[in-house]
Amino acid sequence: MADGASPEIGTRRERARADTVREIRETARRVLVTSGPEGLALRAIAREMGLSAPALYRYFPSREDLVEQLVADLYDELSDHLEAARDAVRPPRPGAQLLAAARAFRHWATTHHAEFGLLFGSAAQGVVSGDVAEGPAELAGRRFGGVFAALMAQVYLEQPFPVPADGELTPELQEQLEAWCAKLPVALPLGVMSVFLSCWIRLYGMVCMEVFGHLRFALADPEPMFESEMRRVASELGIVEDCSPPS
Repeated sequence: MADGASPEIGTRRERARADTVREIRETARRVLVTSGPEGLALRAIAREMGLSAPALYRYFPSREDLVEQLVADLYDELSDHLEAARDAVRPPRPGAQLLAAARAFRHWATTHHAEFGLLFGSAAQGVVSGDVAEGPAELAGRRFGGVFAALMAQVYLEQPFPVPADGELTPELQEQLEAWCAKLPVALPLGVMSVFLSCWIRLYGMVCMEVFGHLRFALADPEPMFESEMRRVASELGIVEDCSPPS
């Protein structure tokens, strides 16, 4: 090694660094939960760990770098949750798996308000810019979206549901859908992607309004409304037989 250290010492240092990085990420999440996204300052995280703020710069060059890594961690955790719900469905029918993933998304969101706010609220805007196509947050976000995209593709390929023809979509919408489709691993007709996006807007919109308290004016318990929306989505996708109530 260049500094004359033995491989064992180098490995020990690498392990120590990895342990510190992991502790910083875990501490950042605790600060997020207790203080919200606005409290995610390096000084606050350093104080929680009993370190000086400059010491953290040896591991994360900026607050933005740390927040991006935290976003990636949360996306991966959420994806694990969705995939576990998907894989627990027996028999593994794509329609039932899609609905199980939707319910798992709501469950994670409603039990992790601060984390959901960082991922899907405005808190990360300007922090995770998306300029680095292969950055950790971008890759983890792609994995999350891929869970729903792959299941929607399987539902359509096994039993095609009605979709608008390309000519029924405005040229402006077609152009944007084509650009989006080019980034996805599954090639599907634009009409399918239009339906997919519509279903996602309804799922995300329902969950987002619940998490941020925007349904309290009408609903003390949003779950029945969520299940009603899922049944409407299932009807449009031809998978009503898979829309049994959650256990």
